[in-house]
Amino acid sequence: MRRVCFLLKVRRDRIEEYKERHRAVWPEMRAALRDAGWRNYSLFLRDDGLLVGYLETDDFDKALEAMARTEVNARWQAEMAPFFEGLDGRRPDEGFLRLEEVFHLE
Repeated sequence: MRRVCFLLKVRRDRIEEYKERHRAVWPEMRAALRDAGWRNYSLFLRDDGLLVGYLETDDFDKALEAMARTEVNARWQAEMAPFFEGLDGRRPDEGFLRLEEVFHLE
């Protein structure tokens, strides 16, 4: 099992709408994430728009690839892209800045 942490930057003028959208994530998107091996997935948002994502998975690259093959992910990424800074034409799930794990208490 791998722990994955990543960063993205939500546009300040879209923060409230971003939070609202995540109060009602589509059931088919939730199912696709679970089916692709995303476990214990959480998002944390700072008031300046810094978004921190955390998940556990067996193989993150395979989990990303599995999601990329789904129609629901294509729709979700297209709807979410305008919320983020610095994607340079990439989908949000292609713009993750992954952090290196340097410590875990276990």
